[in-house]
Amino acid sequence: MIRTSRSAAAEPAPKPVPRGGHPDREASEALAIEALGFVAADPELLQRFLALTGIEAADIRAAARQSGFLAGVLAFVAAHEPTLLAFAASAGRPAQTVLAAMRALPGGNTSFERST
Repeated sequence: MIRTSRSAAAEPAPKPVPRGGHPDREASEALAIEALGFVAADPELLQRFLALTGIEAADIRAAARQSGFLAGVLAFVAAHEPTLLAFAASAGRPAQTVLAAMRALPGGNTSFERST
């Protein structure tokens, strides 16, 4: 069956993770942007993100251009295991891919303890 729907053509397929399981920077940025959308779609999660980062909702676009912001988004998601698992399921990726993507981005080599 050939898909001809406009929405299927408009959305590019997610970039595959290279064989070693370590996403490249472009794939990591795409996953972080997807994670930001996931956070923004949940009002409670968004409020927690804004409170922890000190960023105002109106300033997210400007903040996203700063080095380390996208790694920070993935670190926020990864720091809370239920959020990590929910995002990974939503993105159709293993949780380990989210962590590998975080480490592939500038500022993403941060160690942290996950909360439950």
